[in-house]
Amino acid sequence: MIKTHELKVWPEFFKPLWNDTKKFEVRRNDRGYQVGDRLLLKEWNPEFQEYTGVMVFKRVTYILDDPALCKSGFVVMAIE
Repeated sequence: MIKTHELKVWPEFFKPLWNDTKKFEVRRNDRGYQVGDRLLLKEWNPEFQEYTGVMVFKRVTYILDDPALCKSGFVVMAIE
């Protein structure tokens, strides 16, 4: 079943997502991410502890979870 995961993204990491130059997302693997899932990536302002109101949807196209390449408990997701 395809899920939508709502995630906070700090401004310095959100901008490349917005302009489509960042094609991956590194996250703790605590949500059972699967290929085909959607990520609702919402810009978060850590200084004011609030969302900016800017967001973007991405789809997970590949998940790298090899312990030889990823920190324990984390995944790298290719997104489009």
